[in-house]
Amino acid sequence: RNKYKVEKEEEEEILISIAGQETEMKFRVIWQLFFLLVFVGYMIMWVMLPTETYKLSWTPKLTQKLSSTYFREQGINLLLFSFPLMLIATLGCVYLHFQNSSGKSYYSHFLRRPLLVMAPLGIVNAVELMFAAMFVALLIWSLANYVQVSIEHPFMMMNMGEAVWQTRFRSVSLRLGYIGNTCWAFLFFPVTRGSSILPLLGLTSESSIKYHIWLGHISTVLFAAHSIGFIIYWAMTNQMILMLEWSSTYLSNIAGVIAFVVSLVIWVASFDRVRRKMFEVFFYVHQLYAVYLFFYFLHVGVAYICLILPGIFLFIIDRYLRFLQSRHKTRLLSTRLLPNGTTELTFAKNPGLSYSPTSILFVHVPSICKLQWHPFTVISNSNLEPEKLSVAIKTQGSWTQKLYEQLSSLDHLNVSTEGPYGPASSDFLSHESLVMISGGSGISPFISIIREIIFASTESNKKVPRVVLIAAFKNTTDLTMLDLLLPLSSTTLDICKLELQIEAYVTQEHDKRSLDDAKKQIQTRLFKPNPSDSPISAALGENSWLWLGAIISSSFVLFLLLLGVITRYHIYPVEKRGENYHYSAKIIWDMFLVCVSIFVATSAIFLWQKRRVSNEGKQIQNVDMPTPTMSPASWLCGTDRELESLPHQSLVQSSNVYFGVRPDLKRILYDCKGSDVGVLVCGPKSMRHQVAKICASGLAKNLHFESISFNW
Repeated sequence: RNKYKVEKEEEEEILISIAGQETEMKFRVIWQLFFLLVFVGYMIMWVMLPTETYKLSWTPKLTQKLSSTYFREQGINLLLFSFPLMLIATLGCVYLHFQNSSGKSYYSHFLRRPLLVMAPLGIVNAVELMFAAMFVALLIWSLANYVQVSIEHPFMMMNMGEAVWQTRFRSVSLRLGYIGNTCWAFLFFPVTRGSSILPLLGLTSESSIKYHIWLGHISTVLFAAHSIGFIIYWAMTNQMILMLEWSSTYLSNIAGVIAFVVSLVIWVASFDRVRRKMFEVFFYVHQLYAVYLFFYFLHVGVAYICLILPGIFLFIIDRYLRFLQSRHKTRLLSTRLLPNGTTELTFAKNPGLSYSPTSILFVHVPSICKLQWHPFTVISNSNLEPEKLSVAIKTQGSWTQKLYEQLSSLDHLNVSTEGPYGPASSDFLSHESLVMISGGSGISPFISIIREIIFASTESNKKVPRVVLIAAFKNTTDLTMLDLLLPLSSTTLDICKLELQIEAYVTQEHDKRSLDDAKKQIQTRLFKPNPSDSPISAALGENSWLWLGAIISSSFVLFLLLLGVITRYHIYPVEKRGENYHYSAKIIWDMFLVCVSIFVATSAIFLWQKRRVSNEGKQIQNVDMPTPTMSPASWLCGTDRELESLPHQSLVQSSNVYFGVRPDLKRILYDCKGSDVGVLVCGPKSMRHQVAKICASGLAKNLHFESISFNW
């Protein structure tokens, strides 16, 4: 009877779980359909914008119905182009809050499967390819329509005394600027680290930075063609003086010239060769984007500002939140200095801060450089280590070399942090097995995944995937990176459910050497606490997505209210009297009100949350920093061995090391058994592309690919 009762209870629990999953699925589908409908409507507006139908038919009707003394010429564009994305961004925060609570990612393996692997595009999956194709089609469509209007209807823009071909030339040059504005409408979304837009698409900022680069190149070329075209036109018509015009009734030409010059400087410093060899030049020059934006807005006018407002609005919110979070010094607890130049930094963390594996943390050390912030991979796990957060740093440049030297000699270091940033959710635990392929320091994100799997294996009734780690290193000393697989924990970890097999390859050394000497060179240093330092905390507390949604909605509503009041009671009365209100002053009002609205709403909510977070942080005074009880690197010192004899049970089933050879990735992946094998790769571009091509070939349909690349 008891057995029957238990079986019935288990059956009821399964039925309840299935019913809950079905309800969750319906809830998710409804939200996604809503987002899709709003986005489709938004894109339809962009498709119609360059057409004669929009200008000659839609615009007069919309002006008649939506004309308002509160928003004047901005009203239509605010409603059609600004409001939809701000609505998606706000409600997306609510959606991500509940999705994050469930800890699942709902994008199918098909949508993340690599469909295109080629330089310079890199690895492009179905979602990315769909949006890229849609955007390219939009640019081609816009160009075709604008050119058609310029050629067929030149008299609509013809000035006295100029030839028809000159009018057409000027019209085409003008339209190239319009298309550049289209690029700018999407330029800032990839670099908004705390964005709610990218996670809705299953993307992260670090994986989408390439789109920011592409949009930047395309827009700069279009704006260059626009500017040079007008310079040629003014030269042909003997109107070069117009290049220096600052009109009080219309756009400022000289502002456009200044913006063009600044954009060229930024563009030259952004090329890959400059960015990689002279990062500081790239970094400092890129900060001129604020100057560029100011003069760019003065040139395009208030109506076009509303077309590109959402991306810039959300970027400013994110940038200001990052500024507020980074003002405080972070409590640095300890460091592990490995002989290969890798450093593990361990910070104190608020227990309420939760983050996903493969997250990144931005680190600022003012004693090295007062302006530079550098991103590093988080290798700790917020569940396994609730009061600590660790990052891995490989010494590769002057900044990291100076950091390594200071950590070796100082007992306290002033450090500020920003983040962590990562995917809203991940589903690698849902795979039957995982194959993780790394090259060099590319093992870092996999350390956080392995620690997450260690934690999940300790939970009852939770099955974890079998893990195969393929790690390629150049030198024997690099094998000490495996010491970071285990957290510095004073508690014994129950890892009886964990199946982890490590296959390590030392590619540039042919002789098997002992790691004893290298192990002796590993230094563990503890840092003195400073009362002014604080643990890393979420900028907006535990329910950060909900609070971010509150900031986005309240700041945008405040902006609309202030804009309506200023327009209705300050600008409109002047124009009603028949007087001229300086056009640039209207633009400056827009920029000022955007900044004020964001600063007021964000500061209020941030300070409200800061009080509660700081009270929790005061409770974290001392964090024990024990030494590890066993060294993962020692697994590879001898012959193949089973570790069942070690205390606390085995962490791995077997560990192998190979010298002077590279892993045969095709053979390894094709030999993978099981119907659902997750394949994760992080390392050199050639390695990522090789693995992506294998998974995309279709010869092994059980392989589900995901690339981890940090291209900041």
